[in-house]
Amino acid sequence: MAALGWLTPRRRSASARSVLAGEASAEAARKTALAGAPHPAEVDLDTDLEALLAEGEEPEFPVAGDDLAAAFFDLDNTVMQGAAIFHFGRGLYKREFFRRRELARFAWQQAWFRLAGVEDPDHMQDARDSALSIVKGHKVSELMAIGEEIYDEYMAERIWPGTRALAQAHLDAGQKVWLVTAAPVETATIIARRLGLTGALGTVAESVDGIYTGRLVGEPLHGPAKAEAVRALAAAEGLDLERCAAYSDSHNDIPMLSLVGHPYAINPDTKLRKHARTHDWRLRDYRTGRKAVKVGVPAAAGVGAIAGGAAAAIALHRRRK
Repeated sequence: MAALGWLTPRRRSASARSVLAGEASAEAARKTALAGAPHPAEVDLDTDLEALLAEGEEPEFPVAGDDLAAAFFDLDNTVMQGAAIFHFGRGLYKREFFRRRELARFAWQQAWFRLAGVEDPDHMQDARDSALSIVKGHKVSELMAIGEEIYDEYMAERIWPGTRALAQAHLDAGQKVWLVTAAPVETATIIARRLGLTGALGTVAESVDGIYTGRLVGEPLHGPAKAEAVRALAAAEGLDLERCAAYSDSHNDIPMLSLVGHPYAINPDTKLRKHARTHDWRLRDYRTGRKAVKVGVPAAAGVGAIAGGAAAAIALHRRRK
């Protein structure tokens, strides 16, 4: 994709950039979609699907054979514990893409994410800026190959079985299932493929002749941009959004959740939980020890989350020596 000056934030409104980001993500997702991909053997669904879904009475949903319906899943803390971009950063550090101080910044961002239990736009933007500066000048194919390895190293064990079962229910009903995330579309596509999903909508990083430029197309796929991506993909795929479902943990995704006829709050932050209850949306919480600490923080978090992030950074640094 050519580097175009009119893509810069100074020349376009935030709303227009959201639309641009959404449309670019939808186009990328359709190009890499894995419609009808077989369920991979590496995905372990030990937990019985019916048991996971039997937390309360449910209507007949998803509707088998409804090809005008699809499901859209947020990634961070909805499908996977933690932030994908943090795990990706750890993997790049292991491969000496950047130095210890930059890893410490990634560790702090992840610790903050765990403590706050919500997606703060400023922190997420800082994480993405860090990642963009790191991949600038690298080949897209190179990062894709490394992403496969990083998934096995850091992400495969962090998939929520409950959310994975919900996605499988849609697949079993013959519906397409898409990840929708602010993570790079390449990373999101790898995760979608490994989980046997249809494809992924993610942040599109600009590349020229297969080399990353260090810029984005539009803006990060976050908040309103996610809704625009879902809207664009639904139009291209001929979907009826009233018959679709969307799943997320964050109040930042209320625009996306509000687009569909079947919104679900998964491991919700405080604001989303309140909004879901007010609007009679379905809720699912697959975390343990949720009541022990504030919503969104694992039972042993608190100061331990910061210590854990720092320990991870130090351990990786020692391994490199």
